[in-house]
Amino acid sequence: MDVALTEPADLQSLLRADLRGGTPYGAPQLDVPVRLNTNESSYDVPPEVVEEITRAVTGVAPHLNRYPDREFTDLRTALAAYLTATTGVDLTPEQAWAGNGSNEVLQHLVLAFGGPDRTALGFTPAYSMHPIISRSVGTTWVDGLRGQGGQAFDLTAESAVAQVREHQPNLVFLCSPNNPTGTALDLDVVEAVYAAAPRAVVVVDEAYAEFARPGTPSALTLLEGRPRLVVTRTMSKAFAFAGGRLGYLAADAELVDALRLVRLPYHLSAPTQAIALAALHHADRMLATVEAIKTQRDRMVTELAAMGLDPVPSDANFVLFGGLADAGRTWQALLERGVLVRDVGIPHYLRVTAGTPAETDAFLGAIAEVEGKDRSER
Repeated sequence: MDVALTEPADLQSLLRADLRGGTPYGAPQLDVPVRLNTNESSYDVPPEVVEEITRAVTGVAPHLNRYPDREFTDLRTALAAYLTATTGVDLTPEQAWAGNGSNEVLQHLVLAFGGPDRTALGFTPAYSMHPIISRSVGTTWVDGLRGQGGQAFDLTAESAVAQVREHQPNLVFLCSPNNPTGTALDLDVVEAVYAAAPRAVVVVDEAYAEFARPGTPSALTLLEGRPRLVVTRTMSKAFAFAGGRLGYLAADAELVDALRLVRLPYHLSAPTQAIALAALHHADRMLATVEAIKTQRDRMVTELAAMGLDPVPSDANFVLFGGLADAGRTWQALLERGVLVRDVGIPHYLRVTAGTPAETDAFLGAIAEVEGKDRSER
């Protein structure tokens, strides 16, 4: 018997109401000579690490007929050891968790502790995926405010606590260093927010922590005795491993255990675990370019300021800079000169990733030409 199929006139009517009209995350991926818009490392994976990665994948390939280690035990052990060695905070494998990029780790947290009738609070401008992930699972998102302490992008303990008390969130997102501003948080902000939010899981996103200036503390030092505190990290930035897609977190073992309730089965493939372990075995080599990148970052801050622009001193691998008459027009003019930077939606500001010395030369030359032309036409 033939059955007539009736298609809805508008697919949008089938989409969840809270997603209709939304904009997906998406930084431009354009084939240009100088790509400085997504905070990737400009340096390739070192040859000796490539060799070990190749051996690791070769080792697991014959056994891809079997599911991977669901608990990714070796990887969690290596991640805990890396954090212990680099921060001095004694962490166990039971306190570590990982996912396919830090976004999946953040999603696990929101799935477990957010959802309908729950609220997440972040302090804008900050990482744009925090609200996207929160809303995707029905969590109410609240845009908190920065700049309440005098400087445009500062977040003070007093301001953060007042906003936490006002909104009574179930999740609080703090970024240190913050994306897109590059600014790091004093630990008193984290401590104050944690104390003021007794019903909330407090997430400190430290995706750029390895680039912080000397003396910048990690929120990992606050984990002991704070079972609702989480610190997220990634191998995409300092490890020059964006294509590897490995993000991770450290938290109380009980909180980590709760994430098993929401993760998909076998969510980390055997090749992913293998290549991440290979990279961690060569952590010193993978992180060898960090100081070079920081040098280019600081160089851009100095030279942009000398041009009369307004760069924000950064603890990340990028620089947010303002003083632009028309950020969109400047972005397009740089692109026409083969330099791709990021328009983060803040009026009069753009963000540029710190790359190689040659890339810095190209960017600084292009922005000097664009700004010189723009000012002559005003």
